[in-house]
Amino acid sequence: MSTLKNIIKPLKNDLKLFQKEFDSSLNSNVRLINIVSKYLIRNRGKNIRPILTLLAARLCGEPSLNSYRASAMVELLHLATLVHDDVVDDATIRRGFTSINKVWKNKISILMGDFILSKALINMISIKDFDALECISNTAEKLSSGELLQLEKSITKTMSERVYFDMIKQKTASLIACSCELGAITTKKKKADRKAMHLYGENLGVAFQIKDDLLDLLGSENEIGKNKGGDIKRNMLTLPLIYAKRKMSGRENRVLKNLLNQFKKNKNVLDKIENIIKETGGIDYTTNKLNYFSNQALKIIEPYPKSEFKESMVNLVLFNKNRNS
Repeated sequence: MSTLKNIIKPLKNDLKLFQKEFDSSLNSNVRLINIVSKYLIRNRGKNIRPILTLLAARLCGEPSLNSYRASAMVELLHLATLVHDDVVDDATIRRGFTSINKVWKNKISILMGDFILSKALINMISIKDFDALECISNTAEKLSSGELLQLEKSITKTMSERVYFDMIKQKTASLIACSCELGAITTKKKKADRKAMHLYGENLGVAFQIKDDLLDLLGSENEIGKNKGGDIKRNMLTLPLIYAKRKMSGRENRVLKNLLNQFKKNKNVLDKIENIIKETGGIDYTTNKLNYFSNQALKIIEPYPKSEFKESMVNLVLFNKNRNS
């Protein structure tokens, strides 16, 4: 299985140009902003979204200056949502490091998230392409709607499988789909390429969120770089739990409900919930869905000619399926 390091090898020069655009976007005359920015950049993740923008651009044509600006823009938007999410979730860890809301408290975190979002908007305007503007604007609306839908369902503690998939398509898959589509928009702008890249990204994005849901239950806290069982602690109903609830008897559901209703869900409670999910087939069912959406993503790029960029897009799907963080 290819590592992320091997996946990005064909993009060596492209990623340097992305990094230049990204770094310049976060420059500020305010010392505090630069300090927090450096902390965020140092602890930044895998750059999956800009990587996808650049791979899609290479698959569909030749990257332009707008391709690099778009790749920086999607990473800025993603970073802003993560900063805000950590405040909403009262997270203490992000990618193995103390989250910025725990270092600088909520007020600075929210304002920092707003600053990064404003920088993403400036980048968006600099692209001066209506199709790109429409793609990212629609995505920004979906990101907020998806998060609010999830919060609503966590309060009511209800979530059907249909609503779950609608929610993750908005809150996670929409930005990954847009990242890929921007690669096509900033090169040859062919409608067929735009559609294919969007669908590839959407299916990969759904698979990405499903994998995150599995890692939240099964992953090692040291590896996943955040608090294990965070979804359950925040009453977030993810696919393994939705399936388990659907398959259990009334008595079993009452036992699970009592565990979920506990104010402080310690390791013992989380272990019991995890065992119930495993015993009812929730993990196997979710893994099958992960495989399904991964295969859908691979089918969409199958018609494209063989190239190192296509190979990287295939390997990125496989990388997601097998990742531990």
